[in-house]
Amino acid sequence: MADTDEVENDVEHAVIAHYRLADDGLGEPGQRDVVRQARSLLTEAIEHADVGEFEGNEYGGGEVVFYAHGPDADALFSVVAPILNDLPFRPAHVALRYGSVDDPSAAEHRVEL
Repeated sequence: MADTDEVENDVEHAVIAHYRLADDGLGEPGQRDVVRQARSLLTEAIEHADVGEFEGNEYGGGEVVFYAHGPDADALFSVVAPILNDLPFRPAHVALRYGSVDDPSAAEHRVEL
């Protein structure tokens, strides 16, 4: 039988950042360069702070979405917020999910950037 602390640490929280791009496709080439730089900065910051993992990003429908997960969405967001706020794309928002993607009762909090 697993102890309670072990079970709680297995729950993955997430930070999911959504940014509107210049067009309805994949954005402009300069925007994709900014996204590549942001990926590197996010990966480095998350690993350095040991608060989770940067999962990557995806393009579609005129937006780019960044995904990160870890055991504490608030701690993860506090590390990535300065980088996310510096991105020039707007409108933008971040969803902090407190629980597994498979858990329909997981709480979510939206932060406008």
